[in-house]
Amino acid sequence: MHTESDLRSFLRWSADQPLDPLEAARTDIERYVRWLQDVRCYQPSTVSRRLSAVIGFYRVCVIDQILPHSPADYVRRPLLPPRSPTLGLSHLQFEAMITAARLSANINDFALVAMLGLLGLRIFEACGTNIADLGEEHGHRVLKVRGKGGKVVLVPLPPAVARAIDSAVEGRDDGPTLRNARGARMDRHAPTRRLKHLAETAELRIPKMHPHMLRHTFVTTHEMVDARRPKARS
Repeated sequence: MHTESDLRSFLRWSADQPLDPLEAARTDIERYVRWLQDVRCYQPSTVSRRLSAVIGFYRVCVIDQILPHSPADYVRRPLLPPRSPTLGLSHLQFEAMITAARLSANINDFALVAMLGLLGLRIFEACGTNIADLGEEHGHRVLKVRGKGGKVVLVPLPPAVARAIDSAVEGRDDGPTLRNARGARMDRHAPTRRLKHLAETAELRIPKMHPHMLRHTFVTTHEMVDARRPKARS
């Protein structure tokens, strides 16, 4: 996954300015985007993906009440040619989904939405995680994720995601991270049912809610109309 390296790019740029990322304004994020375009000469898809990592970083800062609002909101991303029929959620729709998940009586809902929408995991990656995959590296909570082709990566956990997973684990020492109503590992069909229920609870008018919409939301970050969410890897 390239989320970490994309975020590291922004932090390095901020240090060179110098700029404290927690004091950045929208104009600073726009300067970073122009730097990616004009100095680094990246393709629009790469600029969009790197901007998404920054947007995700500030979204978590707002969720964790580190910042009152995100300076990355309303930053325009480069136009991309349509490449996928799958559209993500808008920023407000995703906030409504994660709020409904946090308030849900089902302890798996918050972790499910956080793992898909804040980490950008594929549904089989999220459902395949175990409690034993949780760990710590260099003082940071991490999750071992098995991706396509059996590739294993350590994904840093933002505090909000770590709390969501801890709630789903509910003090257990082993077993799957996400469970269904019977206490067994959540399969690939259960998340679709849960997300449809959460969308209804949040009063979102989404005809075909499914797990990949949240991953697509992470990847293209809240631009449903333009279908512009990057991939969590580069």
